[in-house]
Amino acid sequence: MQRLARQWQRRGTRIGFVPTMGYLHAGHLSLVHAARKRVGNSGKAVVSIYVNPTQFAPTEDLSRYPRDLKRDLQLCRETGVDVVFVPSDEEMYPGKAAGRYSTYVVEETLARQMEGASRPTHFRGVTTVVAKLFNIVRPDVAVFGAKDWQQAAIIKRMVTDLNFPLKVVVAPTVREADGVARSSRNKYLVGPLRPQAIVLSRSIAAARKLVAASARPIPAARLKAAVAKIVDAAPDARLDYVEFFEPETLRPQKQARPGSHMALAVFVGKTRLIDNGSL
Repeated sequence: MQRLARQWQRRGTRIGFVPTMGYLHAGHLSLVHAARKRVGNSGKAVVSIYVNPTQFAPTEDLSRYPRDLKRDLQLCRETGVDVVFVPSDEEMYPGKAAGRYSTYVVEETLARQMEGASRPTHFRGVTTVVAKLFNIVRPDVAVFGAKDWQQAAIIKRMVTDLNFPLKVVVAPTVREADGVARSSRNKYLVGPLRPQAIVLSRSIAAARKLVAASARPIPAARLKAAVAKIVDAAPDARLDYVEFFEPETLRPQKQARPGSHMALAVFVGKTRLIDNGSL
């Protein structure tokens, strides 16, 4: 993959890159379209498919994370992807199984809150694998989804801090007809669980409505209580966190106002879902 990317670069061919963990859906494909738009028909669109073990804690769903490589490759063909990069664990972390891998990339500010607080080892795995993928694929443009807002902010910070020669693009969240954000983990939501997933987007809409109706900033604590009430109304839903923050710096806000951003994580049954939105 790296040799191929170098060949493209020597020819002046631009590379657009979408890193994924597979089990592709319309949200992923929208990122491919965004990458293609930015490099043009003469450029190359690359998708990686790799379920990265270092971003999963031992208690999380690494072993059962949904996988369907045959289906993913067909979707990539239909979407006009030029190359799909599907590395193995040994290729991405050589010698790790024998204790001979010890280099990681850590972002120390934006990764401390929200997902970082709930999943303390998660972002170290994300930044490490994305840095490695950038070095392998050598993209001019890399596209991430806004559903993972904190992740995108951390990747942008890493690119700036470590002088990666590429542009990070954050594409809009793609949603189901009822407002639920597209996610590979939605596959876990069977029977009565799937309708309850709407509590995330409903919470964002409710907070946005309260902020829009107020003549002055609203205490974040009041909004958090309103969100908790919405989530508690779903019998199989449990709120992990909800936060209000400045969208670029992720700095927490005690008072929410139009332009503030919110993010939340909710367990629906055993499935943990995340979402976010601007107020």
